[in-house]
Amino acid sequence: MLSTTSSLRTVPAFPTFGRRLAGVALGIALALQLVPAGPAAAQTPAAAKPADPVVARVDGQDIKTSDLAIVEEDIGANLPQQVAGEGKREYLITFVADMLLVAKAAEAKKLTDTDDFKRRLAYLRNKLLMELSLQAEAKNSISDAAMHKLYDEATKQMTGEKEVRARHILVETEDEAKAILAELKKGADFAELAKQKSKDPGANGGDLGYFTKDQMVPEFSEVAFKLDKGQLSDPVKSQFGWHIIEVEDKRDRPVPDFDKVKDQLETYLSRKAQSEFVGKLRADAKIERLDPKPAPSPAAPPPEPKK
Repeated sequence: MLSTTSSLRTVPAFPTFGRRLAGVALGIALALQLVPAGPAAAQTPAAAKPADPVVARVDGQDIKTSDLAIVEEDIGANLPQQVAGEGKREYLITFVADMLLVAKAAEAKKLTDTDDFKRRLAYLRNKLLMELSLQAEAKNSISDAAMHKLYDEATKQMTGEKEVRARHILVETEDEAKAILAELKKGADFAELAKQKSKDPGANGGDLGYFTKDQMVPEFSEVAFKLDKGQLSDPVKSQFGWHIIEVEDKRDRPVPDFDKVKDQLETYLSRKAQSEFVGKLRADAKIERLDPKPAPSPAAPPPEPKK
């Protein structure tokens, strides 16, 4: 179940830096993960082991280390959890060997001549070409200069941005909130009272950590950012219920170090390059929709008059 704490935040707590990178709307949902580039073959003397050694042979057909890498990339998420180390290698070799045997049997049955096989083969060919092309676009988009430029642009927007650290207690009704506020004004410990009374299971003693104004739902943020350090709010209504807020600290939002967000920068540049590449192809192409448009839903009948 999603906690109220996570729901209160309109954006996550840290990839908030990543949110700054969203100034350029990508507009295209690319579900593909970047295909990892294979290791470059090292320059070795002629007597050294081959860069892509044969690990098994099935009826004279070689299975190479690179074949195992492709299979692991393809089925890695579906590997049995208990398979690891040398056991994983044995599993992959067995998988490839079985695949070759079954494929050979399928060829003997002339399955390669069926329309279904040809359609699926064409789809997989196009999918592989798309993945390799997007991988190349992503790889070409990443450089130290591009990442530092993006980092400078993003951090410049963060200069002077304020953060608040607050706790809250969430209850169903305004009367409950008023009763809790009265207890707090008499000296009750906020964190302990939050553990006892709050219906938000996601907050540790009501602690929400640091957040910027646009990270929380508006009605909550508006009050939290007007409070002084150590001040309690009156009951605040939101879509989740009634809150009592206590501000613990206020500060200028710290800028993350480049190295800590380097992965986010790489991901953003990669996705942006891929999106722009696909967007240009779409703009230059003639894409026709020939399927019939769905019929509009019938309007709801008017309510009958009360008798």
